[in-house]
Amino acid sequence: MADHLPVEGVTHSFVEANGIRIHVARAGAGELLVLLHGWPEFWYVYSKLIPQLAPRFDVIVPDLRGFGQTDKPYDGPTDQMTPTVLADDLEALADALELKRFGLVSHDVGAMVAQPFAYTRADRLSGLFFFNCPYPGIGTRWMAPDHVREIWYQTFHQQPWAVDLLGTSREACRIYFKGMLGHWAHDAGAFDDDLEHWVDNFMAPGNLQGGFNYYISIAKLRLAIARGEAPKVPVIDVPTQFLWGRHDPVIKAEWVDRIPDYFSNATVEIAEDAGHFVHYEAPALAADRITTFFDRLG
Repeated sequence: MADHLPVEGVTHSFVEANGIRIHVARAGAGELLVLLHGWPEFWYVYSKLIPQLAPRFDVIVPDLRGFGQTDKPYDGPTDQMTPTVLADDLEALADALELKRFGLVSHDVGAMVAQPFAYTRADRLSGLFFFNCPYPGIGTRWMAPDHVREIWYQTFHQQPWAVDLLGTSREACRIYFKGMLGHWAHDAGAFDDDLEHWVDNFMAPGNLQGGFNYYISIAKLRLAIARGEAPKVPVIDVPTQFLWGRHDPVIKAEWVDRIPDYFSNATVEIAEDAGHFVHYEAPALAADRITTFFDRLG
């Protein structure tokens, strides 16, 4: 992972923030826009989107704690890599880069970070843009009998032998991530051209465990959701837009139904030709909607 994957106009740096060294990919000039990735992802999942946003925005794409080239400050499994800790990382990174106010685009794990950030730091946000987003309104539907088979991986990632199993060879790693990416994308072959980059990333020291630590850290919350005992959260008043892939089997498009209960100023659009990874599968659509949204906010 010493070499950075080439993407037009992107520069790379490392920023000391919240006690760790955060890798940041950056491109463009203009209004500040931070992009947060999910799992199984790292900054490069935005490689198709960044060049389309860079003419209008100063695009900042960090690897989250435990992911990509950002530090893995834990020796092994930990339950300390919660969304709140990752939101603290984001605040520290924004401070280090002197980002007083910025737009925040996020997906999956990144969306779980964006929400606690918005609860307590709304004054720093010009707007929120979400791709397929795990939000509290999904509730116990995560664990419904016809859906629980889709979230098996979250339990698998908590097993103490999971990293040893997937890390036995590049082929084992390749089989796993090809299967996950292909199942969650609308087109099963969407990631074929970049699959080896994913294998390189997750075979790098600490990266399998780094990503899995997120699932260990949210295990108690998952159980609370399953019992219908999830803690209440504030309504987010920051202007928000969702662009949700129609064919996502794990965070379903029909689950947008309760967004008004948790976001007071939100619009929702369904991306009809995308699955879980709208930003990768439909980058032109994503760039157009992000640009239009933030232009409207001024």
